[in-house]
Amino acid sequence: MSTTAVAGSPQQVEQIFNTKPRGLWSHAMHRLIHRRSAIIGMIMLGGLLFIAIFAPVLSTHDPVQSLIGIEKGIKKREAPCVHALGCPAEKPEHFFGTDGNVRDLYSRVLYGARLSLFVGIVAVGFAIVIGALLGSFAAYVGGWTDSIVMGIMDILLAFPGLILAIAIVTVLGPGLLNTLLAISIVSIPVYARIMRASVLSIKQQDYVLAGHSIGSGSRRIMFQNILPNALTPLIVQGTLGIATAILDAAALSFLGLGAQPPTPEWGSMIGQERNQVFTAPQLIIFPGIALLLTVLGFNLLGDGLRDALDPRQRN
Repeated sequence: MSTTAVAGSPQQVEQIFNTKPRGLWSHAMHRLIHRRSAIIGMIMLGGLLFIAIFAPVLSTHDPVQSLIGIEKGIKKREAPCVHALGCPAEKPEHFFGTDGNVRDLYSRVLYGARLSLFVGIVAVGFAIVIGALLGSFAAYVGGWTDSIVMGIMDILLAFPGLILAIAIVTVLGPGLLNTLLAISIVSIPVYARIMRASVLSIKQQDYVLAGHSIGSGSRRIMFQNILPNALTPLIVQGTLGIATAILDAAALSFLGLGAQPPTPEWGSMIGQERNQVFTAPQLIIFPGIALLLTVLGFNLLGDGLRDALDPRQRN
């Protein structure tokens, strides 16, 4: 069929306009559940979500409270002590040991899962909403509007994301809220360009051209026909983007620009104890492993979604 015009009776044109692509998500889910890496990623993220939700139940201590004066004989940077594994019964039990401020590291790592998920999901969610609106508007309107919006996005993309985030937080001041804002801003151009490319492709489809020919409003065409079919690449990129956002937040906290003490955040934990890597390596290893597994889980799921939603993949 032609990409510039849709011929036929008004009834035929109306039928084309109301016809929506079917079967994409059902086929995608079928392919997704048959990809081992995606299943592993979902299991890992399911475990992370469980830990984040039930952190108050699973933790053994208050993650921000120093144990000096509460537990007798407790010292800073105590080695892990698990009574079931042979640790003397007279010693306080701390699965991951204590940090330099005599806080239970196990509880802090558990609560860190909450913060990391919150940062990743909120930052990427905000970036997707703003980027999708900008990209779809630029592509649908075209002309000088498209040039201006995409020109701004190109300028932002010219800077390395983490460097730009550091600059934004430096100007706004350290803190979790400013970290969220900085990560969101540096992520917007990626989603805007992806959305623009999707809309430019979809707006030439026959069912969209049919909508124009029968006089449907631009708003109806955009929200009923274009946006729902343009969201697939955003979902894939968003899943991978959460991993990047969590890493960026950890890097900012490591530098002292993100979440501030005593907030239990994995990057902050590593940054505060980085000089103890040889004397008390558990203070680096445990939050580092938590960060590694979280990022790996999102990457595995994102790769699986990308393959499952690729129309060229029919296996």
